[in-house]
Amino acid sequence: MAALGRMYSSRREMDEHVFHPAVSLLVPLVAVFAGAYLPKLAPWLMILDLPLVVVIFFAVARRSPISGVMTGALVGVLQDLLLNQPIGINGMVKAVVGYVAASISLRVDVDALPTRVVMNFSFCLLQSLMLLGIYQWLLQDANVHTSWLHELLRAGVNTVVAIPLFFLLDYAKQSA
Repeated sequence: MAALGRMYSSRREMDEHVFHPAVSLLVPLVAVFAGAYLPKLAPWLMILDLPLVVVIFFAVARRSPISGVMTGALVGVLQDLLLNQPIGINGMVKAVVGYVAASISLRVDVDALPTRVVMNFSFCLLQSLMLLGIYQWLLQDANVHTSWLHELLRAGVNTVVAIPLFFLLDYAKQSA
């Protein structure tokens, strides 16, 4: 049996990927800083949420809910710091998205294009729903309202940006 190569006991072991430490550090940092400063140069880029896209990618590539939570929380808190928002809001939301994305990746082929499209679109909407809930119910901010048409457009734009970014980041994957 040893001649057949490594034996896998689960889909997770078979498809789990790791990244060079520089990729794991630099890609989220670039996404957070780009997400914070690009809208200041071009306000129409405010619709993009590159940190969310990166959290989704790393969560599904690593296929580890714990890693997904940690990546989401760290990226989200850094995003909160740079955007002068209450610290922890994006951290909570992106941690949940990272956990759910990694958990789904254990059961579903997340490397297929249709799955990536549905996944990115759905997680963008989930993030919007959670942020609305946090602002309205936890922070009791009555001034926060959302246009669901805008959120659908936002999810679509982020999905269109995510797909080529996912294919680009696929080149950085290394088998575990």
